[in-house]
Amino acid sequence: QVTLVESGGGLVQPGGSLRLSCAASGSIFRIYVSNWYRQAPGKQREWVAGITGGGSVNYADSVKDRFTISRDGAKNALYLQMNSLKPEDTAVYYCYFRILGREYWGPGTQVTVSS
Repeated sequence: QVTLVESGGGLVQPGGSLRLSCAASGSIFRIYVSNWYRQAPGKQREWVAGITGGGSVNYADSVKDRFTISRDGAKNALYLQMNSLKPEDTAVYYCYFRILGREYWGPGTQVTVSS
């Protein structure tokens, strides 16, 4: 069993930055897929960024060049550095791991971008 917990959300002004963290505990294997998703009020959950088992990173067009995903294998942690935040980035952000075909989600952390 794997447990994920996000942290680092909050209220930030447009143009500001936040760094989200996702701490994983349990049976974490070396190679796994890890992603960040988000869900804005009244909208479907959408993929934001991801790291493959081989370490390749990908981003949604809406966050490319503003967000950076990274992973610390030794700490079983996933991060999302978010810069130049916009009001449309307001959402609950979720981390996601897929390990040996099983999917795990964190409970989410709220990010609100507003002046």
